[in-house]
Amino acid sequence: MTVVIGIIGLSFLVFFHELGHFLIARAMGVTVEAFSVGMGPVLLHHKKGATDYRISLIPLGGYCSMKGEKDYQKALEEGRSKIQGDPDSFYGVHPLKRLFIAFAGPMFNMIFAFIAFLIIALCGYTYITAGTTVQMTRDVPEYQDMTSPAYDAGMRSGDRIVSIDGKPMADFSEILTYISMESGKTISVEVERNGEILEINVQTELDKETGARRIGIVAMEGSEIEKNYGPYPFFPAIGEGLRQTFSMLSMTVTGIGRLFQGVDIKNAVSGPARVTTMLGSAVKEGFSEGFKIGLINTLELLALISISLFLTNLLPIPILDGGLILFALIEWIARRKMHPKVLYYIQIAGLVIVGCLVVLAVVGDIMYFVKK
Repeated sequence: MTVVIGIIGLSFLVFFHELGHFLIARAMGVTVEAFSVGMGPVLLHHKKGATDYRISLIPLGGYCSMKGEKDYQKALEEGRSKIQGDPDSFYGVHPLKRLFIAFAGPMFNMIFAFIAFLIIALCGYTYITAGTTVQMTRDVPEYQDMTSPAYDAGMRSGDRIVSIDGKPMADFSEILTYISMESGKTISVEVERNGEILEINVQTELDKETGARRIGIVAMEGSEIEKNYGPYPFFPAIGEGLRQTFSMLSMTVTGIGRLFQGVDIKNAVSGPARVTTMLGSAVKEGFSEGFKIGLINTLELLALISISLFLTNLLPIPILDGGLILFALIEWIARRKMHPKVLYYIQIAGLVIVGCLVVLAVVGDIMYFVKK
């Protein structure tokens, strides 16, 4: 059941992505020959205008089939020097229109993330976190093997963190979030100890397992507190939804950047099996605690995955939307179509890159489930 729930969640995100391509293709004057909910054999279909609307057997996302998408292959087979297409076909429209069509899919993933965070802000929720009084990992038996840059810099168990780099800290979750996303510079931690305010400079270190930065602190045992997030009125909720969306986007970009800093890539890159299982588990556990908690848990995770899809699809790899965007930009700037053979060789290189990423993701998934 967990896997089924995860598949449904991921399929919805893929469907929403394809819906973006469909709507903007129509707006740009490109004929959409087929738009399907699901993949594989067609179960039901209805043709309206030039578009065949379908419901397909395999509930994995969907697809948007545009007129002229195979003109590239035809040009290759016939040895043409450029791709020719009808005025209402994908390769027949102006390159900027093709760029907008390619960008629409990832953009709809971002729009979904915003809608998810907007709903969460409107609903609001109560959560349990800890206060800002901390312990050094070296003083906690289960973390004694972990280094503690905070202790080495002069912090001690029982210190209450007041601010970091001048930014006030309200609870331990804020502390963790701020530190984990740091770029590696020394942070200035203001602490209260025995009624005295001290300023301590601490060098963060990279956790190569998780990709987050840390300073070797944990929340003081017994300092749990209950806090409320929202609910916000409608217009403030819009602002909060935008803030959360761009905050998550920034955190995801930072996380991707850390893949090149020695992070264990097998742990950091998740394949479809792991993502599906994690999503299904989060949905089940959330709804077991109540509808509101289940809805919020589901929306938060779907928003995170949706933003990851946004960034992944914008990578300038030929078989992804980012590759189509890059080619359209080159054509627009050069004011002439790219030679089909050039596109072919670039696509081969792109397939190799994607293949390597898929292998890493699958190996990571296998290691994840073996460890479990």
